[in-house]
Amino acid sequence: MKLKKITCALFFMFTFPAVAADKGTLTIPTTAVTGNPLGVGSDQMVVPISILNGRELSLKRENTLAETLNSIPGVSNSSFGPSVGRPMIRGMDSDRIKILQNGVNNLDASNLSSDHGVSIDPLIIEQIDVIRGPATLLYGGGAVGGVVNAIDHRIPKEKLQGITGRGEARYGGANLEQSNAAVVDVGTGNFVMHFDAYNRDSKNLRIPGNAISNRLESMQVWDPAEGTKGELEPNVYPGGYATYPTNHGRKKLLNSQSETRGGAVGASMIFDRGYAGVSYAKHQTKYGSVKEPGILLDMDTDRIDFASEIRDLGSFFERAKFKAAYTDYRHHEMDAVTIHTTFKNRAIDGTFELMHVPLLGLKGVIGTQFDNGKFDAIGHEAFTPNSKTNSQSVYVYEELPLNQHKMTFGLRHGKHEVESKGGGEIHDDAPKFGDPSRKKFNTNNAAIGGLYKLNEQWSLTGNLSHNERAPSYFELFANGVHTATGTYQEGQSDLKKEKSNGLDGQIRWKSAQDSLTVGAYFNKFSNFIGLLSTNSEGHVHNEAEEGTEITYLKSTFSGIKAEFKGVELEGKTMLTDYVQFNVRGDYVDAKDKTNGGYVPRISPLKLGAGLKYEFDRFGARLDVLHAFKQDRVASNYNYVGTKELMTNAYTNVSMMATYKLPTQLNLEAFTRANNLLDEEIREHTSFLKDIAPMGGRSIMFGLRGEF
Repeated sequence: MKLKKITCALFFMFTFPAVAADKGTLTIPTTAVTGNPLGVGSDQMVVPISILNGRELSLKRENTLAETLNSIPGVSNSSFGPSVGRPMIRGMDSDRIKILQNGVNNLDASNLSSDHGVSIDPLIIEQIDVIRGPATLLYGGGAVGGVVNAIDHRIPKEKLQGITGRGEARYGGANLEQSNAAVVDVGTGNFVMHFDAYNRDSKNLRIPGNAISNRLESMQVWDPAEGTKGELEPNVYPGGYATYPTNHGRKKLLNSQSETRGGAVGASMIFDRGYAGVSYAKHQTKYGSVKEPGILLDMDTDRIDFASEIRDLGSFFERAKFKAAYTDYRHHEMDAVTIHTTFKNRAIDGTFELMHVPLLGLKGVIGTQFDNGKFDAIGHEAFTPNSKTNSQSVYVYEELPLNQHKMTFGLRHGKHEVESKGGGEIHDDAPKFGDPSRKKFNTNNAAIGGLYKLNEQWSLTGNLSHNERAPSYFELFANGVHTATGTYQEGQSDLKKEKSNGLDGQIRWKSAQDSLTVGAYFNKFSNFIGLLSTNSEGHVHNEAEEGTEITYLKSTFSGIKAEFKGVELEGKTMLTDYVQFNVRGDYVDAKDKTNGGYVPRISPLKLGAGLKYEFDRFGARLDVLHAFKQDRVASNYNYVGTKELMTNAYTNVSMMATYKLPTQLNLEAFTRANNLLDEEIREHTSFLKDIAPMGGRSIMFGLRGEF
């Protein structure tokens, strides 16, 4: 009730002053880049940022947000099958990567477990901004690895007289996807409404041969009685990969199908000096768990957003901006008839920013961020207690122009409280999750950077940051078998906050349509929280088989010293008036400095090149990406039933063709072919790489239009 009162008060506080400010014509603001509250372009950013929007985004949309971004240097897909994948940036994932929707946290359960999907469908997204590297200053201590901001314009910010929209339909691919999406904006000048709807159905993924990798298959033991390979060697818990067929020849990945539905309605009042708007969105998806045949995950998310901005406030502050979202998320993990576990997350998250007038040459903002959430895990397979998370932060960000150069700096202080409700089933005369417990953390983040222009084409950027992250509820309080990962996970309530120092730099060149960016980074963690294997075992009663017990290896969330370093490359040049050449590459090296060896699931060296042709109504594109062998694997890591195995190199060749139809409507037909060499592609960052390869050779057809 208290949160509702706060939200209502902020709504009226921002709506009515904006109404009173309506006295003239609208000045349309420029679209702000995620990583900079002052709204500068990406080429003026100190931190590395990539922007995907417009036609380019439309043609790159995939099943998941992570797969859509897979072509951006430094970004990879922590796939758990074709329907699930959270973006990894520079080898980091989970809470270290903030996923935002319109600048506000996307609050689901994807950070808790690898088999939980992100509750954002790329079909209706209009723009995606990706910050690579620490963005803790503006988005909190969790954003140590980076930020992904999906922008959908469900709350209109500009006046509109009439109707505009777009639509898209597609069919095909390795999973025989059938999808449709429509987005419509209707306006009468100052009052604008937004509508969107989408659906996506896909079948089991076609794969180019064996579902199980050769390395994993060699670990299975031959069963002469059955004439098949059955149980795995003793270093893997019984009942793990042995449940999967070998899938020799061209087969389909079992239980990889999905169904998705969603839509939204939004409305805004646009004024001379600002706007105020609200939107409601619903997202539903049901997909199979590739790791557990017969298990489905049924996700349902309701989200209410509010946003408002007032400009030209007065003598000291130029602009005030407020945005907040309330999310009601739940998903069931179930078989055909029984719900095994239910996860719920009800939370509100918001930010309030004030931009001041130039002061001694400084331009900047002061802001505050808040979030309050309640997470429930219900069922006998729940491995975390019911919990509450509450945090508040204040920050300041400033820029100092120095002729054509500039410096940036900022500070952020946050207070975080994580509370476990304890309880759970009784084990050894004690509740599974112990007594109620509350942990408090203070985090401090700082950054200083600069942009130095050598001349009109060349520039240098650098950014030095100190980053702190409070442990999440599952890192502190988990205690139980996580069936999707095949491990017994144990949190530690005495974990200290995660700390790191980062250094990032880029060399940029740009001339007309040609550009080249080469960057390097180094992050040193004095306390990196990871899920590390132990030599002990956890035991759980298997309720599906009375009187039996399965033994799982225990993994504990522990703090280690770690170092992440790498390089990134991205460039393009016009070979002729109609042909563009593109190049990209990235490499990350992440070492466990406490135990020796490497941090798990690190993407290998990748190099790619492509040609893009456009003339009149026709367009075509050819892309080649080569991923090298990854043999830098973790030694103290156990996931989905086995130690981390090496991954072979692969080459992924894809093509695309587009044709703008000669009609009065703005229609474009497209076709896209993936994995033309039909290679066995196993992404090293995927949790299921050894039992779930990427799709085989495929082709997709689509039609998109705008009006």
